[in-house]
Amino acid sequence: MSADIDFDHHSDEANADPVAYYARMRESCPVGRSAAYGGFTYTTRYADVARIARDDETFSSARSDHGGQGVGIVIPKGPGLDQYPIELDPPRSTEYRHLINPPLTPEAIERLVPMIERHAARIVDDFVELGSCDFVRDLTNPLPAAVTLDWLGFPEEDWAKLAGPIHDIFAAAAGSERAVRGAAGLAYMDQRIRELIAERRSAPRADAVSALVAGRRDDGSEFGEDELVSVIGLLIAGGVDTTTSLTGSTLVHLARHPEQRRRLIDSPDLLDTATEEFLRAFAPSQSMARTVTQDVEVGGCPMRAGDRVLIPWVAANHDPAVFPDPEQVRLDRDASRHLSFGIGSHRCAGAHLARAMFRAMMTQVLTRLPDYRVIEDGLVAYPTRGNQSGWDAVPALFTPGPRATAGAGSIRALTTPTPLRATAVHATAEDVVAVDLALPDGGELPAWRPGAHVELRLPSGRLRQYSLCGDPADATTWRIGVLREPRGRGGSTELHELARPGAVFAVRGPRNHFPLVPAASYLFLAGGIGVTPILAMVREAAGRGTPFAVVYGGRTRSTMAFTDELAAVAGDALTLLPQDEAGMPDLPRLLGDLDADTAVYACGPAPMLAAVERECARLDLTDRLHLERFTAGDGLETAYDAAENRDFEVQLARTGVTLTVPADRRLIEVLRDAVPGLSYDCEKGYCGACETRVLAGTPEHRDSVLTDEERLAGRTMMVCVGRCQGDRLVLDL
Repeated sequence: MSADIDFDHHSDEANADPVAYYARMRESCPVGRSAAYGGFTYTTRYADVARIARDDETFSSARSDHGGQGVGIVIPKGPGLDQYPIELDPPRSTEYRHLINPPLTPEAIERLVPMIERHAARIVDDFVELGSCDFVRDLTNPLPAAVTLDWLGFPEEDWAKLAGPIHDIFAAAAGSERAVRGAAGLAYMDQRIRELIAERRSAPRADAVSALVAGRRDDGSEFGEDELVSVIGLLIAGGVDTTTSLTGSTLVHLARHPEQRRRLIDSPDLLDTATEEFLRAFAPSQSMARTVTQDVEVGGCPMRAGDRVLIPWVAANHDPAVFPDPEQVRLDRDASRHLSFGIGSHRCAGAHLARAMFRAMMTQVLTRLPDYRVIEDGLVAYPTRGNQSGWDAVPALFTPGPRATAGAGSIRALTTPTPLRATAVHATAEDVVAVDLALPDGGELPAWRPGAHVELRLPSGRLRQYSLCGDPADATTWRIGVLREPRGRGGSTELHELARPGAVFAVRGPRNHFPLVPAASYLFLAGGIGVTPILAMVREAAGRGTPFAVVYGGRTRSTMAFTDELAAVAGDALTLLPQDEAGMPDLPRLLGDLDADTAVYACGPAPMLAAVERECARLDLTDRLHLERFTAGDGLETAYDAAENRDFEVQLARTGVTLTVPADRRLIEVLRDAVPGLSYDCEKGYCGACETRVLAGTPEHRDSVLTDEERLAGRTMMVCVGRCQGDRLVLDL
């Protein structure tokens, strides 16, 4: 660049609205040079941020003298203890990732969920009867601190002493008395970590510090005390204030958008999807920095060895090339490509723990403080949002409620992919099969309500959602109905080819974004395969004795699934409308004759739902309309023919173990069984968390992370979706 751009991510303008600030820069000069803080290059586009974050050889995270002394992953640099492994580059960082990954896998975090929920209920109990609180002081700071420190093994008397200073570091202005107090608190944290390490070396317990102390390098040697202090300190800092920031920002947003809060209250399972959108929109870590190691060009801007470069996650998360209408918060958006946890070798290892803590806090608020009102005049933001964003104070009022009481236990939803076996498969219409799924041991599945769906990960790596249409009273079986769509993206065709008794699929759920709310009467409108959630709702309404009518349309009578079951339940309340016999439904008549308290539920193809929406809007019935939309999923999904899957072998170079990957199983499923602490997250080939070095063999890439050059080189692969082009792979595992 011939001239410096007036860019400063800590400026008043940037602090006032970082999203708008980066958008303006993206439009005028997406990659440029800033003279601020000794000079650095800034970026604004998703593709450039992701490229830099993944290229550790060219863009280093390690400390150096370039740009001054101190923490190397922020601009400007500041004082702070070394943070392993985030301030190291591979291969030095790799052994530390191997140390911290096992206690942070999805499976390990799932075991922590009861503890997290107990802390969340206990903390809300402390103020729920008062009718007022400061969400930061009373919930979003103490909960992550209690969970993180309890998990690590710190005694309860340390929780408040360590949580406060960490929040002070992020929330205080540089050089202020509070910042000095925070620095003193970090010195105390250093002391306590060392004491706990010594205690666990002599008397291990069932906690994370004991596991870290027992960890070994690849050569069998121990990690030193200073190394463990650095790792544990980073786990504390990363686990506490980042989740504080995310939850506070979300609570403020939902206070300002009560319609979205009501939607989450009515459809609690929507929080799973919405969590990724909140992470995208309200990234706690706004930016990081790297140091250039060799001359390179990014986005037309030359960079020299020793230059500093800013990679703002907030800008990438709001790039319209990846996220349409990025300024809008859409609860049902698939935002799993967001970079709030980073990408590449330094992607946040604590992502699963952060999500679990966030969901526990949000669930407590939405169920126990549903009418909370934030006092806008009392909001206090962080002094700068250049590196870390969040609220220092979020005062709120709400209707006082009772303290929590212990409830009867129930089987939790399958929050991690769980193998379910197909116990029965039968055709229920032309190109539609019903598939019954059960646990291999025949045990009870989580309970579900009409409108719920489950998520299947197919052997190809494709992820698909299917509504449950069986009987909720059957505790051991889930039934789905699947329409074969030859012109679709391949998922339905793959499932039709594989669905036979004994076939095993990885399943998560149930989740319910389409709940059947109480009403005096119902009108159910189903189109095509949209009958699946409607069938369960009709059963529920009939069981309650609630009046209802069902109108079910399809192309032809032979393509309309579950008609016999629907007729058996609905009787004369059912109207079948095969299009070739009866034409299109008369929506003005159907909707115009409704009683004043009738709720309308509709599920089917997009044109049908659009017509229902228009007619309901014309008749002023929108507030009574409930829709379940068919979505095409992620348009960036890699295209491939799952029918060409074949068996191959994978050798784990570090242990010499050889595994067989069958055609009907994903590589990551086989690896998870054999590699403790395997790093992974999205399982869609988006996030880069599972990127693994390939030492021999030719991988088949099905991700959307690697560049064309990286695919051709074949040195790494995303094991969550990738396979092998030949008969054998050797992986650095």
